[in-house]
Amino acid sequence: MLQPAHAAPPPYPDPAALTPADTLPILAGALLIEAAFGYPDALFRAIRHPVVWAGALIAALDRRWNGPELSAAARRRNGVGALAVLVLAASVPAGLLQAALLAWLPWAAAIPLLALLAASLPAQRSLEQHVRAVAEGLDRGGLPAGREAVSRIVGRNPATLDEAGVARAAIESLAENFSDGVVAPAVWCGLLGLPGACLYKAVNTADSMIGHRTPRHEAFGWAAARLDDLINLPASRLTALWLILAAALLPGADPAGAWRAVRRDARRHRSPNAGWPEAAMAGALGLRLAGPRVYGAVRVEDAWMGDGRAEATASDLRRALRLYRLACAIQLAAVLGLAVLALG
Repeated sequence: MLQPAHAAPPPYPDPAALTPADTLPILAGALLIEAAFGYPDALFRAIRHPVVWAGALIAALDRRWNGPELSAAARRRNGVGALAVLVLAASVPAGLLQAALLAWLPWAAAIPLLALLAASLPAQRSLEQHVRAVAEGLDRGGLPAGREAVSRIVGRNPATLDEAGVARAAIESLAENFSDGVVAPAVWCGLLGLPGACLYKAVNTADSMIGHRTPRHEAFGWAAARLDDLINLPASRLTALWLILAAALLPGADPAGAWRAVRRDARRHRSPNAGWPEAAMAGALGLRLAGPRVYGAVRVEDAWMGDGRAEATASDLRRALRLYRLACAIQLAAVLGLAVLALG
């Protein structure tokens, strides 16, 4: 049968053949949009946030598949199943949407739209706002206000923290969440586009909710914790690099000290990933981070990152924020450069 003379392939003929010329511009646009606007409060009030959606699904699966009557082996199996459901629920719709937009819209229209959607997933702006609130609390309201602000971003018991402890906790949170909340979504968006970033955020949310060694979640959250460790490996190392490079640009920071701390201390952290950004931040600022901490009523013994001062201040916290902003700018510049090369 003869084909109609007017028939033509869609403007993007093979949606499965995703290349860096597609994913890197999506990522660059997402980082620029999020840095400029964050996630608007009005949008959150209207539809909440993808992390909230993922959290609601995780909570429902936890209630249904993690009953106290089940054995540890059954809970672990159910946790693997719950993680599979979550990953599919996050990545498949995003992948289908991305393929459809690239197939049926001109490239120059599809990429900005995908970037706008992906901009909901990194947390550059909100991370800075939450950490800056701790510095402002210490400056304006002293220790009580600092404890109140830091309790919103860390899991440790704020009542056990003095002012130096509050400042260190906020700096550690800044370093670790730079990796988990900014660099890791960027890595997976750069590799797979929107579904990669959605998949990462879903797994990371699961780890934050059920990936704990508690009687309820040690078995059920085992798969989420292990997968989160795995998919954060590249980002944690890259985050350390961004911080070392930023230290070379920030007056008073010590890039050589950051490099030494990473080489000496990163692998001594109880987390396979958190030690890399925390050691880089500590070495760059001449501080000691991590070390023994109290979560709830449980004291956790951990190695120190860096060999500088333990007596951190609100001023050190502001220096950490300047280092963070420079590191975000370096990441954006690298992504833009790679996107230009990919577009050739």
